[in-house]
Amino acid sequence: MKPRAALALFLLLVIGGGLAIGSVTVPGGWYADLAKPSFNPPGYLFGPVWTLLYVMIAVAGWRVWKARLKMPLRFWAAQLALNFAWSPTFFLAHQIGLALAIILLMLATILVFIAATWRTERAAAWLFVPYAAWVAFASLLNGAIFALN
Repeated sequence: MKPRAALALFLLLVIGGGLAIGSVTVPGGWYADLAKPSFNPPGYLFGPVWTLLYVMIAVAGWRVWKARLKMPLRFWAAQLALNFAWSPTFFLAHQIGLALAIILLMLATILVFIAATWRTERAAAWLFVPYAAWVAFASLLNGAIFALN
């Protein structure tokens, strides 16, 4: 497959998957009624942040695929599967504790991806740094909501 076509597929998979999951896991009344910590960001912030992060995730995955790095690509796929599992677990199943376990595992997988690509595909590693920071913050937020409810 040509690199540009592969990039388009990575973007379609990640952004399309994220948008699809986001459209069926709208927070709604259940989430509105939960007790939240004072550092809970406004809802309008999540869409733009995740859209930018999804572009970065896709490009990082494409770079790793293009460099033929099999193990990092497995970590990339694992973090994406966990990412796509978190919203339905939290917003549809209302399983705050299980969602916390998923997001912590996702954070660990993101950090392993960064470590696995740091020497061989530094750009992909750097593309995941803001993602790791956001997921660390989201983990703290998930944990606080779990503790408060």
